Amino acid sequence: MTRRLSVGDVAPVFTLPDARGREVTLDPAAAAATVVVFTANGCPYALAWHDRIQQVARDYAGRDVAVVQVVGNDETGHPEDSLESMRRRVADGEIAGPYLRDADQEVVAAYGATATPEVFVLDRQGVVRYHGAPDADHDNPAENARWIRDALDSTLAGRAVSRP
Repeated sequence: MTRRLSVGDVAPVFTLPDARGREVTLDPAAAAATVVVFTANGCPYALAWHDRIQQVARDYAGRDVAVVQVVGNDETGHPEDSLESMRRRVADGEIAGPYLRDADQEVVAAYGATATPEVFVLDRQGVVRYHGAPDADHDNPAENARWIRDALDSTLAGRAVSRP
């Protein structure tokens, strides 16, 4: 059984290729907070929350927050998650921030991610401050990724996250 990261754990640093083939290293020390989102191109939940997650990336970009999105599905079983599909979404402007490919699912396993989207908010030391869904309801855009935003606001202010 794969161990899942919990709030308070130090998240592993990783390097993965982005959709264009460039290596990107997750370095929590490079930002006041980092959001790691495990996502997929075809998952109905990932698609429902997609725009809200991209808006978080845009809204917090100027606040020393990094948002990285990781696709870890095997394209054999999920052809919509192929590198070509990822490149198309980047080219179409659908993705804000690094869009990374975890072809061998090592990072997925290291974090213990089991769903898409699954969100981890890390502080500058790489400590998990929030782990969960973007907000309370994938079908309600008015939720506006509230749980991620609350976690980021608390982490940036140096406060404990009220709903970790």
